[in-house]
Amino acid sequence: MDEFVVTPAWLSARLDDPQSHPQVRIVDVREPWEFEGIGHVPGAVNVPFDRFRDEGDADRGMLPGADVFADLMEEAGIEPDDTVVAYDDTHGVFAARFVVTALLYGHDDVRLLDGDYSAWNREYETTSDAPEVEASTYEPAPLALEDSPLVEREDVEDAIDRGALLVDTREQFEFEEARLPGAVRFDWREVVDDETRGLKPRAEIEALLEDRGITPDRELVLYCNTARRISHTYVVLRALGYEDVSFYEGSLTEWLAADGRVESGPVSADSEG
Repeated sequence: MDEFVVTPAWLSARLDDPQSHPQVRIVDVREPWEFEGIGHVPGAVNVPFDRFRDEGDADRGMLPGADVFADLMEEAGIEPDDTVVAYDDTHGVFAARFVVTALLYGHDDVRLLDGDYSAWNREYETTSDAPEVEASTYEPAPLALEDSPLVEREDVEDAIDRGALLVDTREQFEFEEARLPGAVRFDWREVVDDETRGLKPRAEIEALLEDRGITPDRELVLYCNTARRISHTYVVLRALGYEDVSFYEGSLTEWLAADGRVESGPVSADSEG
């Protein structure tokens, strides 16, 4: 899973012996008061969640736009070739959005820390010292609309016609009120261990997914009404080796306004998640 999710031990080894490893830059997506007042992973830079999520029309879905993202990376001193590891203090759900955003703008090596700040703080050193940051030059890749996993309504409709499995990552009551045709619900929190604050063992996660029919051989389309939940599920699926995964960030209100097909009402236990 190292390609998408790395353990605290993996990161600690690179902090302890930076000469033996490629440049690793750590991004803390919490609020500035948390980063400065509570402490952070040594060497981390602060890129708060609300600065790389946009509900307007800057770009497709809830992306902030390539120029905004480039400015954030330059302020943080991150180079396009850096290995980037992101974390938060909410089991990784906000940090996952940073990972997905960076991937969409062409950053090849960006990963989610398995666990969060609280998990790191149990075993490893933290600091309140301000990091030394030297501004960089960052050129993001243009968002590739045809090849992007971030799809639009017409793409979802085509996927429905192909028999793709739609995965709803919203709350249970939202799922019952209205959902896309044939969708199953999966809650990102199911894959997180409350005690360790990191991901559950791989076999356990795969069993949870298989119970919903979410298997690697199927085309999957994720959707939600928040960028963070859908991002966390996307990162976990990719870390497990799922390859045919896309996601839709339009709201159900938008879907209904376009006369899209929906279902509603109670569902069987197998679909509830």
